[in-house]
Amino acid sequence: MVVFNRGMSADVPVIALRTQVVLPRTLENVDVGRPKSKRALEEAQAGDQRVLLLVQRDPKVDDPTPEDLYEVGTLCHIKQVIRLPDDTLQVLVEGRERAAVESFEFEPTLRASVRIIQEIGSGSDATIKGEGGDLLADQVKSAFSDYVQQNKHLRLDSFHLENLKGLREAGPLADVITKYATWEVADKQAILEEADVQRRLERVLGLLGRDLERFDTEKQISARVKQQMDANQREYYLREQMKAIQKELGADEASEAADLRERLEKKAPPEAVRDRALKEIDRLERMASGSPEATVVRTYLDVILELPWNERDEELLDIGHTRRVLDDDHHALEEPKARIVEFLAVKQLTRQRGVGDGRSPILCLVGPPGVGKTSLGKSIARSMNRSFVRMSLGGVRDEAEIRGHRRTYIGSLPGRILQGMKTAGTVNPIFLLDEIDKMTSDFRGDPSSALLEVLDPEQNDTFTDHYLELPYDLRNVMFITTANSLHGIPKPLLDRMEVIQIAGYTVAEKLEIAKRYRVPLQVHDHGLEGLLTVAEESLRRVVTEYTREAGVRELDRLIAKLARKEAKAYLDAPWERPREVDPDRARELLGVPPFSEPATEKQPQIGLAHGLAWTSVGGVTLDIEAVALPGKGKLSLTGQLGEVMKESAQAAIAYVRKNAETFGLPLDFLEKHDLHVHALEGAVPKDGPSAGIAIASAVVSALTGRPLRGDIAMTGEITLRGRVLAIGGV
Repeated sequence: MVVFNRGMSADVPVIALRTQVVLPRTLENVDVGRPKSKRALEEAQAGDQRVLLLVQRDPKVDDPTPEDLYEVGTLCHIKQVIRLPDDTLQVLVEGRERAAVESFEFEPTLRASVRIIQEIGSGSDATIKGEGGDLLADQVKSAFSDYVQQNKHLRLDSFHLENLKGLREAGPLADVITKYATWEVADKQAILEEADVQRRLERVLGLLGRDLERFDTEKQISARVKQQMDANQREYYLREQMKAIQKELGADEASEAADLRERLEKKAPPEAVRDRALKEIDRLERMASGSPEATVVRTYLDVILELPWNERDEELLDIGHTRRVLDDDHHALEEPKARIVEFLAVKQLTRQRGVGDGRSPILCLVGPPGVGKTSLGKSIARSMNRSFVRMSLGGVRDEAEIRGHRRTYIGSLPGRILQGMKTAGTVNPIFLLDEIDKMTSDFRGDPSSALLEVLDPEQNDTFTDHYLELPYDLRNVMFITTANSLHGIPKPLLDRMEVIQIAGYTVAEKLEIAKRYRVPLQVHDHGLEGLLTVAEESLRRVVTEYTREAGVRELDRLIAKLARKEAKAYLDAPWERPREVDPDRARELLGVPPFSEPATEKQPQIGLAHGLAWTSVGGVTLDIEAVALPGKGKLSLTGQLGEVMKESAQAAIAYVRKNAETFGLPLDFLEKHDLHVHALEGAVPKDGPSAGIAIASAVVSALTGRPLRGDIAMTGEITLRGRVLAIGGV
């Protein structure tokens, strides 16, 4: 309660303080740095040395207005002013009376008209007597003594404490204790505004009791923590202290274990997974939070909570839509696209009729590099509206890459199958296992054997990762594998997959792919859209004279090279209308072509047979030449022929000798002639039995002098009886 003495008033300059409350009957050092405050100080010094000190409601305000100041302050007498090196004034003031502001004046400095507050209960002797006064004073002094001992931020020497013990007046006792206490500005201001000395002292006792109770609580928390703490683990101490604080505040429900349980309920995994996770959460609660084992358990729980258990993509099964997507993304590849649509048609039909178990086939796309195997997998995922995950198996030789490491190892993680599922976030993604023929095995295990469980529709509903140690259902995943060749895939693994062969592109198909996809993309990526076109004949020259590949990767690089050089040319000399890259310009930009189109001799020739050969970049013609020279039956086979091809040549010559009369040859023809058989392009190694018929025909032509037709090519293994066998692999 504030009471004004209407007979006492004053008009004094005002200094606003940010966080310092100056009380009557105390000496305080006040720092004055703001220009307005300095002017007020100068006015006070020029007058009767009196100044009113008011505290700001918000200490962040630099230029306070009357609304920013408390209405009750302390009327002080200036004792001393010292100028500090930073031009701040340090003022020693003596608090005299409590004063309430009635009005403010703003010019030229901040001044206030104040009324002195008359204290209630302070007589001439101003001692505390009656109604428990002495007892209250003793309680306050005792409480403050305990407060000084327990407050780590307060340091009072024995001189000040003895002076406090000698105080018998209620007002000075309350004000001096408030000066030394480390209370908030609002608490000190409330004591400053209290005119009744008895109530003021009671308020001081209440604040001291509050702080002493807080100190006792901190001691209890510290004692509880120390009983559970390992002295060598600082982090453990801090975490346990936080736990104790949360317990005092009743915040146990916000603990980590409760959060994990809440996340587990939202995830709703299978019952076995849920039970295992709850056991691990219980273990985590009993562990020291900073221990290594707790980190392992926490990581394990994170894996369980991040894996998809019920989340699904809304699958779109529409073979018409799938066919359109595949046609938009890929030119040619008609047979692979038809096979893919057939598989999806069966899946769509069985779902519509409610039959089947919903399992997807394991497709294996086999073909040379660059023909679009990986992009076919992406297109399938896009057409079915399912997530797509790609996992490269090239060079993988550790079984743990598939099944993961057991949790007993430091830094163990799940295998790449479960990591891929975590990345997908759904239980039914399209999972592409790239380069499955490039896996190897060593002392760390055979990853291809670990894949048997993953790719077996009869087993993968209970796939078990060594890290997770729980069955995980992979039935809803559509696995697609890719390989360049079937030879590197183990037979048991190959038996679980549906193989789709993807042959190389023909010249016409490469031209169409370049026109539709690669040229527009490269022109756009090089900033030449609307400025550059490539003639079809130029593309044909690039395909036939600069590339030898089954796919289109090298073709794409060469188109990028054309665009790159034209981009530089445009910056050197910009052109206004679109420029077309003609064949001569293409040769100028790309240089001398490394290949030339094979010029097959179509006129009948003696001793020349056209064979057919398969290479990694597609099929080519293989010319076989044979000559008969006078000699003693020596046989020469040249052209980097492999052992199988040499044996095939010997079988062909044996057949010719056996049927010499049929061909009009003398029986002893080999005793008078040397035979030299040569396969052209001798720098290229060749092998296989399929050149047998071509070698036999060339030898007969060379011995009989009869020309062979030049417009026919032949291939196939020849037997000693003259049978031509089917072509292998076709």
